[in-house]
Amino acid sequence: MSDYIAPELKKDAFNCPHCGAYAHQKWYETEIDYCEDIISLEEIDADSGIQNRINVCARCENYALWVSGKMVYPQSSAPLPVDDMPPEVKGDFLEARNVIDPSPRAAAALLRLALEKLVTNHLEAKGNTLNDKIGYLVKQQGLPPKIQQSLDAVRVIGNNAVHPGQIDLTDNKEIAISLFKLLNIIVEKIITEPQKIDEIYEIIPESAKKGINVRDGNG
Repeated sequence: MSDYIAPELKKDAFNCPHCGAYAHQKWYETEIDYCEDIISLEEIDADSGIQNRINVCARCENYALWVSGKMVYPQSSAPLPVDDMPPEVKGDFLEARNVIDPSPRAAAALLRLALEKLVTNHLEAKGNTLNDKIGYLVKQQGLPPKIQQSLDAVRVIGNNAVHPGQIDLTDNKEIAISLFKLLNIIVEKIITEPQKIDEIYEIIPESAKKGINVRDGNG
């Protein structure tokens, strides 16, 4: 995973809270009136006064609003997606980030959908249900136990978010946030790490690769 640079007031570049990309930020002062619904009086820096600013991402051109040094829009406490997350999976991930604070249940349900797209479209898992598809990956592709546990955690908790169950996510943001972290780990383990290994293995001379194949009975 590339280093995540958190948004910071007046910083020239950081990871955008909308698209997640590390990008240049343009800053503007704004005449937006102070609103106590956005930030409480206790959070106002008495020395600096009320300073309203907007930064615009050079990559996606979306904006963020800052009041007295605090980013108040967009609001999300969830992690950003890792770089190698497939676009259609990342779309659901980012949508889940946008709703995590008002509705952890909605975020968990979206992450379950993102997981199903990942195992169906990129791992080519077969089965009628997400449970069947995870079982297929365990049996046919030798999925490591910890990755299987991560997949099932997102699946089961996501299901409970939609259907009544033993896990109540109504006011439990911490559980929902853990699902973001798990999905990032899954993508790193099944996409990022194999890609890095392949890149390094390709450096090996062909003669050495043939010798390895002979050694392993593949040549």
